[in-house]
Amino acid sequence: MFYVFLLVVAAIGVGVYLTFVFQNVPGMKEERLGTLEPLPADLGSWKADSESESAQAASKEGLIREVRLFYDERRERLFEQVRYRRESDSEIVRVEPDRRVKRRRVRPA
Repeated sequence: MFYVFLLVVAAIGVGVYLTFVFQNVPGMKEERLGTLEPLPADLGSWKADSESESAQAASKEGLIREVRLFYDERRERLFEQVRYRRESDSEIVRVEPDRRVKRRRVRPA
């Protein structure tokens, strides 16, 4: 039983150590885990979506589905935002909740 306790304490110690090292040593996270893939070039611009099932359902209702990628610099996260506009007067009818887009890590070659 003592050995199990010792292993748990060691695992917690390693976890705390790695957390502090990855947060405080510059370049450590990028060296060990890789850098995040670059942000898309069309970041922040609304684009009409016509291929997805949601867009086709919206077009039957007389709506245009628009999608954009938004980068929250404070939290360093990428989100997909969706809004629906009326075709006749371009008024925004509804919006979907933001969906987080996970960026992959790219290891250096």
